[in-house]
Amino acid sequence: MMHATLRQLRAFEAVARLLSFSRAAEELRISQPAVSKQIRLLQEQVGLPLLEQLGKKVFLTEAGRELYATCADWLGTWGRFEQTIANLKGLKQGRLKVAAVTTTKYFMPRILGPFCARYPGIDIALEVVNRDRLLDRLAGNRDDLYVMGVPPEGMETESEPFMDNPLIVLAPATHPLVGRERIPFAELARETFLVREQGSGTRMTMERVFQERETPLQIKMELGSNEAIKQAVAGGLGLALLSRSTLSSDPDQRELAELDVEGFPILRAWYLVRPKGKQLSVVAATFLEFLREHVQLLVRGQ
Repeated sequence: MMHATLRQLRAFEAVARLLSFSRAAEELRISQPAVSKQIRLLQEQVGLPLLEQLGKKVFLTEAGRELYATCADWLGTWGRFEQTIANLKGLKQGRLKVAAVTTTKYFMPRILGPFCARYPGIDIALEVVNRDRLLDRLAGNRDDLYVMGVPPEGMETESEPFMDNPLIVLAPATHPLVGRERIPFAELARETFLVREQGSGTRMTMERVFQERETPLQIKMELGSNEAIKQAVAGGLGLALLSRSTLSSDPDQRELAELDVEGFPILRAWYLVRPKGKQLSVVAATFLEFLREHVQLLVRGQ
């Protein structure tokens, strides 16, 4: 008779889904040796190898594939049970899991801080990841709520805008276009741009803007973070289209300037997204209500 523990099954499910011990450890918020230990204990219980590691690649054995199909369903059922228990206990205790794209790091702490102060018994897990990884989490229904700038297409989801997310044109303060009014888009299009990685919501919007105007987008460099883009803009490497949210936490913007371009800022929104039909826990529903109420204070404070 096997005596697998919930901790062992969660570790195995994460490794089997991600095919990576390091990514599983990051997701579970434990060390990689701890993940390996749980897998080893589980394999001892099963009596057969569940995973094979060849170089840096991880593969499922036949027994591993069988267990993964079983435990994925079981953990989903257990997760719903945990949600029911949290609902029955009410708001004095519980866990809220939020996944958000990287740009939200400029404002999400100012929302979560007051929420935690009002509900100190609630434990919050905030995952800040790029858009591709957020969509993976959404597809796997691994969090209560998801925050992004462009809701996904082709997925069964529900989305609710909660805050404006204007897209602006950013230039170095010494650029010759700084200070001019109503710069024609055709003139802007002659500039070279610094962009985020493929799949980024900001880049998707940027590419659509240029496509709608049947104008080629001249990309100078692709960078993996908004901070890197701002530093590159300040260094005179090119212009950028960024969310105005990326500037709100910087008290000193003397090296950067927002250009007054026809058609800008592009008015977008930040969205709360969840799988369609997903039943929110009491904790998640309370956060959603708090956000609707508190976001007006956040906007006025900017």
